[in-house]
Amino acid sequence: MNMNPTSARPFILSVNNQSHTVSVEPDSPLLYVLRNDLALNGPKFGCGLGECGACTVLVDGVAARACVIPVSVIEEREVTTLEGLSENGRPNAVAQAFIDNQAAQCGYCLNGMIMTVQALLNRNPQASEGQIRNELRHNLCRCGTHVEIMAAAIAAVRRQP
Repeated sequence: MNMNPTSARPFILSVNNQSHTVSVEPDSPLLYVLRNDLALNGPKFGCGLGECGACTVLVDGVAARACVIPVSVIEEREVTTLEGLSENGRPNAVAQAFIDNQAAQCGYCLNGMIMTVQALLNRNPQASEGQIRNELRHNLCRCGTHVEIMAAAIAAVRRQP
């Protein structure tokens, strides 16, 4: 007799413009589903509390912390991960700006930084340096590449039409 009944059920998720059906517990963190079930490794597990930003994804174009979002609230919403920002297999303008400005040391925070800047540019393609700083204030980088990250974000703004 199974003493641990499961409440797993199928969820249909739209991730990176593709439909996926996963069978998981409703309270499973979106991050776990993205990484473990869909093999998307852009979002990282950092703090597990929604504090560091390493797990940032876009939900309907808005930055969201995947480690604290239950998969049950994501149905009928569009999730975009770092992998989904590519254009014809190449990094999009924001990711390319981070590459060009060598805005990584260990690289662990980059997913969150890129996704946060992308969300800002979705709302305001001509964001100012102050708006970028404000937007990134809750994304942690423990390596201290903040100067390069800011240069990359400013370069990304300059690439906007």
